[in-house]
Amino acid sequence: MTSRSILIVEDESLIAMMLEDFIDSLGHAVAGTEDTVEGALAQTEAGGFDLAILDVHLHGKACWPVADALADRDIPFILATGGHTEEPPARHAAAPVLSKPFTLNGIEQAIDAVG
Repeated sequence: MTSRSILIVEDESLIAMMLEDFIDSLGHAVAGTEDTVEGALAQTEAGGFDLAILDVHLHGKACWPVADALADRDIPFILATGGHTEEPPARHAAAPVLSKPFTLNGIEQAIDAVG
């Protein structure tokens, strides 16, 4: 297994902390956490991470501008959702989806799915 640096984009602090713990226990590093579209866009611009876990809804805003920015930079990402009902834009339809509530095994499988 190759250790990766992962950006967490999640607007619920307890979930973000749980993700940090799971990522650490899987032998990966947390590159940072962001809880807004604007913060995630700035972090994406700055780079320095291998992949992102991206919550679909951030404080009531859709994450698609962040997904677009990640895709434009060829940075893989995992879509995290609590059960959103709309399909992602076609450009992001192939992104792995991680459904809440998260499990260690589910996160591991999603990370492995991005290659």
